[in-house]
Amino acid sequence: MAVLEKIRQRTTVLILIIGLALFAFVISGVFTNSGASGPTAGSAIGSVNGEEISIDGFRQKLELAAQRAGSNATTVQLVNQVWNGELRSQLLGQQIENLGISVEGDQIMSFIKNTPTYSQQPEFQDENGIFSESLFLAAVADWKANNPYRYELWLQDEQAIMESAKEQMFFNLIKGGLNVSLEEGKFDYKLANDKVDISYVRMPFNAVPDTTITVSADEIQKYIDSNPAMFKQEPARDIRLVYFEEKASAADEEAIKNEVLALLEDSEEYNVETGETEKVLGFNSTKDMAAFLERHSDEAYDTIYSSENEIVSSFRETLTGLKVGETYGPYKENDAYKVSKLMDKKEAGAVKASHILIAYVGAERVSPSVTRTKDQAKAKANELLREARKSNTVFAELARDNSDGPTAARGGDLGFFQEGDMTPKFNDFVFSNRVDAIGLVETEFGFHIVRVDDKQDIFRIATLSRDIEASEETINKIFTDATKFEMDVTNAPKEFMSVAKEGNYDVKPVNKLLAMDENLPGLATQRSVVQWAFNEDTGLGAIKRFNVNNGYAIVQLTARYRSGTMTVADASLSALPKIRKEKKAAWIMENKGAKTLEDFAASTGQSIETASALNLKNPTIPGAGREPFVVGKAFNLAAGATSTLLVGETGVFLVKLTQKTEATPLDNYTTYSGALNAAAQNGVFFSSYNALKEVAEIEDNRAIFY
Repeated sequence: MAVLEKIRQRTTVLILIIGLALFAFVISGVFTNSGASGPTAGSAIGSVNGEEISIDGFRQKLELAAQRAGSNATTVQLVNQVWNGELRSQLLGQQIENLGISVEGDQIMSFIKNTPTYSQQPEFQDENGIFSESLFLAAVADWKANNPYRYELWLQDEQAIMESAKEQMFFNLIKGGLNVSLEEGKFDYKLANDKVDISYVRMPFNAVPDTTITVSADEIQKYIDSNPAMFKQEPARDIRLVYFEEKASAADEEAIKNEVLALLEDSEEYNVETGETEKVLGFNSTKDMAAFLERHSDEAYDTIYSSENEIVSSFRETLTGLKVGETYGPYKENDAYKVSKLMDKKEAGAVKASHILIAYVGAERVSPSVTRTKDQAKAKANELLREARKSNTVFAELARDNSDGPTAARGGDLGFFQEGDMTPKFNDFVFSNRVDAIGLVETEFGFHIVRVDDKQDIFRIATLSRDIEASEETINKIFTDATKFEMDVTNAPKEFMSVAKEGNYDVKPVNKLLAMDENLPGLATQRSVVQWAFNEDTGLGAIKRFNVNNGYAIVQLTARYRSGTMTVADASLSALPKIRKEKKAAWIMENKGAKTLEDFAASTGQSIETASALNLKNPTIPGAGREPFVVGKAFNLAAGATSTLLVGETGVFLVKLTQKTEATPLDNYTTYSGALNAAAQNGVFFSSYNALKEVAEIEDNRAIFY
């Protein structure tokens, strides 16, 4: 392999890099306590309304979650999953305890019967396949006596089942208190079916330039004070970093390209065993392409023929257009330099076909539902053959309605396949007949009405590929540059930006990192960086070096945000648009006042628009967007009346009601009240759980441990 060859060549340089890396560890504080504080066993990962969540129990549940997930989730994702489960269990458990809800043995067994993990296991089912309480209880007794591990798993499941049963009873109590009246159903019907037609003029807020509106810091603070819920913030951190990526330089790319070029032609090589210089055949002339690529290429030789659409390359049209024995390249693709040779080509080597299988009793792999004899199958196949050959017949529909094969659902489509992939008689027919040919073929599976849908040429291509990698010289330079930058900014933290600019390094800001974040833009999962940023020992302006992906990140902590209400500076981004909107509305109403649509249109430079069949259930004005306040005011107008100026979501409106149409009364509104009730019932869990979570006192220490 080419990779092994490279490793053998670079042993000396690797030793040097290891020595330099040890030096880097020393200067970057690896031997100091820069990570999380390392809490002891027995401490709490959090609490809910004063009730602690034990870290020991949490870790046990996390371990089980990790076993189930395998490699499909990161540690932080699993931690968040288990944490959310603990919050749910604690919040609901506290309410259940306060209400005195409990479950008895018969209720637990009822839930077990509805738990597929147990109810669908054959060992707990009687001879009729029905779940048996006695068999289940006997199994539990056996586990307790002879299989402690399995019994412990059952105890965990039992606890989960009991909790689930209690939670269901809790939610059923809430559901029992929900009852939507017929009058509410009538109201919902009218919201959707009462209609108004309007004429209106809208002065959009975006017609007033932001530059004409000034907003002071005091106004922002006043807005924050008036809307505190909008400006709550969690503890957060801002960082900035310079990423030194170990990537190939232009010189490295050129060197790899030249390596590929050199491998095309024959060369001479000294044989240590024979003591003689021998001729080594290159890519263009080698007689053993597989062995050549095994030694020199980072991409193995694929001897399988492929159709053009199966060749995964942006150069496939060029490659399939080569003559047999002709080469193309070097070309750059997927961070590698490549040269490809067309080794062989088979015209019409892949066929796309469809078929209708008519099976019979005694044929191979026949379905038990098939009862026809061979003669009956042949007769039906001939009948379908005649039907398939008619010009107006859709073959796919005929296959879906009649085929006994597994491809019936997709109209008998077998896709593309190569010679030898199908049973011999089927193979011979499709490869010896033209496209669109339809015939009858008998195989060991039954009778097939076969249609040849398409044919494609297939190709066998050999590719010499060398990955574009950073050379040792480049790696050393990147290491040196990162180390020098780290030392310079450590000595002068306030000069981080200027030092980066001097070195022409790109500074990446990462703002409002949360304690349980793990991904950094462009660097993927970097949990250690987030932990360092949230460590209480990490001061503002602190700098640390991290080994990330293929390279190094020099990171600086630039800001800390405590939990609570945002400052004016932090809130400005979201507050400014809202304040500007309010001030624009006030300006429009003060300076553009008018009592008629014509006057308002003239003073604002806007046009009079119309909108029909507006309703309160979906108060959207075409061309203006969702405007519940404006539509609601329109419903309160008398026919022909004009509103005062109305401040909507997207602008200031003047509205004239042209027509109001009352919904036709119904004899009964049960359907509408029932739909409302069903929606309320379905939303019980989320609404009640979120309400409990909103008022709970929750202490979250996840970031300390993970």
